[in-house]
Amino acid sequence: MTADQRRSALVIIDVQESFRHMPDWSDTDLPAFKEAVLRLDRGAREAGVPVVHIFHVGKAGPFKKESGFVKPLDWLPASPDVVFEKHTHNAFTDTGLDLWLRRRQIDHLVIAGIRTEQCCETTTRVASDIGYAVDYVTEATLTFPMTHAISGRVYSTSEIKAHTELVLQGRFARIATTDDALAAWRTAKAA
Repeated sequence: MTADQRRSALVIIDVQESFRHMPDWSDTDLPAFKEAVLRLDRGAREAGVPVVHIFHVGKAGPFKKESGFVKPLDWLPASPDVVFEKHTHNAFTDTGLDLWLRRRQIDHLVIAGIRTEQCCETTTRVASDIGYAVDYVTEATLTFPMTHAISGRVYSTSEIKAHTELVLQGRFARIATTDDALAAWRTAKAA
């Protein structure tokens, strides 16, 4: 099946208020991330590509349902085609996402969301393993600096994103820009 014959969905992972209440939250990369996600959301809707929202529900803290923070960040457009809650790092385990996609004959996913190296990357790996083609839009993912537990070295968001691209490209996904995803949807819609 060629790229223009695939049926796509935009999967936006964990763009939720919970993160604003975590100690490592930073607004530094937020403007660029927000712009990329909003462009993807708008482009998907214009092209008739389903938009899927995934929210993480945990057992404690701001990810606990009762916290009131398991809801979209205030700028994320409402009314996606479907919303799923997850309890693991990937968006597939026990969520119903796979069944929902397959019933709609969707075989291509465009991944965006929070955190680059955690839930977005893990979802990408699982999606690839179960047969989906994946475009990983790094600029539409957000993460925060991390400190190595043994060496104490602090890894920047750009280093984390570069590593994620390195390990996903050609194995689990195609690394794509926002413009790449939008162009593919326009091409598919015109076909």
